[in-house]
Amino acid sequence: MARGPKYKVPRKRRREGKTNYYKRYRMIKSGKRIRAVVRKTNKYIMVQIVEFAPQGDITHVGVNSKILFKLGWKGDPNNTPAAYLTGLVAGLKAKKLGITYAVPDIGLHRPVRGSRIFAVIKGLRDAGIEVPASEDVLPSEDRIRGEHIAKYADMLLKENPDLFNSRFSSMLSRGLNPVKLPEHFEEVKKRIITTFGGEGE
Repeated sequence: MARGPKYKVPRKRRREGKTNYYKRYRMIKSGKRIRAVVRKTNKYIMVQIVEFAPQGDITHVGVNSKILFKLGWKGDPNNTPAAYLTGLVAGLKAKKLGITYAVPDIGLHRPVRGSRIFAVIKGLRDAGIEVPASEDVLPSEDRIRGEHIAKYADMLLKENPDLFNSRFSSMLSRGLNPVKLPEHFEEVKKRIITTFGGEGE
C-alpha cells in the first residue's frame, strides 16, 4: 500500500521475504566476497557458499539437508542436529575448494540465540571455515547432539506412548528410536567427516 508520493515499491525478492538488500549492500562494502548463505524451510535446511561477482553471484557450494539421508541419517531433516550436520557437510566441501572464511548471511531470519541458523554456523566452523559469530549465540553441544529431543522423547515414551508414536512417527518410520538420537548423530557425524575428507575434532 502506497504511503505517499515518494513511496517506492520494494524489489520483488524483498517483498517475497527472500533478500534483505540493506544487509547485502553492507556485506559488499565490507570487502568480504564470500558469504555463507543459510536458509530454512518447514522441511529442510539449505546452505550455500556464495561469492560476490559483478556479473552475478557465484555459488561454490550448495547443500540441502536432504543429503543427510544419503549419509544414513534417520532423524528429521530440519531439526538442530540436522542443521549442524548440513553446515558440517557444506563446510568440508568449501574447505576442499580452499575457502577458509565466509560472512554469515541469514537473510530475513531472526537471529535467535541457539537456533538452527546458528547450528549451521557451528557446523561450518567445526569444518574449518571461519564464520564470524558470537559464541553466545551458538547452540550448546548437548543441543547440537539432540539431547533435548532424546529427553523429551524418553519422557513421552514413559508417560504417553500414543503421543510419543504420533510426535515421532517420521523418525520411527525411518527406523530410529528418538531416544537414541544423540548416539545416531555421532555415527552420522563421523561418516560425514570420513566421506568428505575432513578432520575430526
